[in-house]
Amino acid sequence: MRRRLLVAGLAACLIIVAGSAFALTRPPSVPRRGALPARPVSYVGLYTAGLPASYAGVTAFSQATGVSPTLVSYYSGWYEPFQAGFARTVSRHGAVPLVQINPTRVSLAAIVAGQYDPYLRSFARAVRAYGQPVILGFGHEMNGPWYPWGYHHTPAAVFVAAWRHVVTVFRAAGAGNVTWLWTVNTINALGRQIPSPAAWWPGSAYVTWVGIDGYFHRRSSQFASVFGPTIAAVRELTKDPIIISETGAGPATDQAAKIASLFAGVRTYDLLGFLWFDTIGNADYRIDTQASIAAFRAGARTMRA
Repeated sequence: MRRRLLVAGLAACLIIVAGSAFALTRPPSVPRRGALPARPVSYVGLYTAGLPASYAGVTAFSQATGVSPTLVSYYSGWYEPFQAGFARTVSRHGAVPLVQINPTRVSLAAIVAGQYDPYLRSFARAVRAYGQPVILGFGHEMNGPWYPWGYHHTPAAVFVAAWRHVVTVFRAAGAGNVTWLWTVNTINALGRQIPSPAAWWPGSAYVTWVGIDGYFHRRSSQFASVFGPTIAAVRELTKDPIIISETGAGPATDQAAKIASLFAGVRTYDLLGFLWFDTIGNADYRIDTQASIAAFRAGARTMRA
């Protein structure tokens, strides 16, 4: 029977060996304001169930694996305020908050027209007041068909205009501590004809980093087959730094082997790092077996502190 945490002795051993948790405690030379360092192979991020209301899942993950994430993410619905208290908790743990703002139940054309500027300015002022680095995304996975702001639902040109408008409003509000993360889905995922993200590209003047969301769904999946085509497509658009912004592997895929493939792929492609989706989605992506914990811990040792 699979357990969320392994035997207490295993976790305790990992913690003792690590001192408190693995040495990946904060990104290198993080400035108080401005864009984050873009040093390749230096970020290990995490999303767990319960965020941003509770940090317990992140704490449990760190205790079980001995690895402290350097990025912690959550998803923010439209009209939700910036969770400054959560951001401060993330910062106290030596990490950076990553917020994916989802334009749920709103018209992107209305965003472009300025209808939601009061909300955006309020969010931007709160981010500015927080004063520490924040990674912000907007309308992630737009080249997929499952969100109303995405493919087949909203014209790509409208998405681009909305993205640029959001960034412009934040900059006008003085939120200079934002790293802007433009997040796409892997192309041709799960046999679907998911297109290249080129039509949704807003231009490097409006983007700091590029995020790619993708998962290992089969035992035969390798980093190159899952992410390689999308990385190539992004590189035709920009040389901006790339991070795997959401990923996971279920138990049926040989999770431990996929974790090793993930760390190796980040090094091979010289990416910033990745963010593990440690919860149940289309599969159970939680890292909760001895083999997977060992693979994650071994991989983290190869990251640059």
